[in-house]
Amino acid sequence: MSAPRRTLNSAVTGMWTLLSPAYDLPFLQRWVYRPPHDEVIAALRAHQSRKIADIACGTGVLSNRIERELQPEEIYGVDMSDGMLAQARAKSDRVRWLRSPAEQLPFDDGALDAVVTTSAFHFFDQPAALREFHRVLALGGLVAVATLSARQHVVQLPNRWKPQHNPPPAEMRGLFEDAGFTVSDQHRIRRPLWTQVISDVITVGTRS
Repeated sequence: MSAPRRTLNSAVTGMWTLLSPAYDLPFLQRWVYRPPHDEVIAALRAHQSRKIADIACGTGVLSNRIERELQPEEIYGVDMSDGMLAQARAKSDRVRWLRSPAEQLPFDDGALDAVVTTSAFHFFDQPAALREFHRVLALGGLVAVATLSARQHVVQLPNRWKPQHNPPPAEMRGLFEDAGFTVSDQHRIRRPLWTQVISDVITVGTRS
């Protein structure tokens, strides 16, 4: 990663460590985070994934749901924030909690059959993260990314001028394909009408 990106990652990690006590507030989890979590659970269930990593897992809500509802052989929750991971460890001792950036995962080549991430992709070095997801997935492995994405095209500032990037759907498909994935599904996250001010998309692909 470049020096500016490392600096950004450190700043974001510090911010979420400070905010981690508020992350599990019921209204945030129900109305903001649960809809993309539901979509990811459905994709994993359809794929019958057995060795799964949840990247930027936060306080472990999704990782814990995956363990309880799907009972995979292996489930890893990966995050850079010590504050988030401390809360995650309190939720479950059956999930393996790891501290690592999305762009440098602590897994061998082809070790997993699913990698997922929700509500964090805009903070990643996106091409590098997707290449890393591709590396750690076995042939036919699933990747599912739920991320903020505007409903209409907006002018994007150069990356050096802003802390995050929310790619539109067509750009997401291109990022997936450039990393070696075949896109199998892409659609807007299904949300209650009054929460549709949050505009996010899930993109699902397989390692081909």
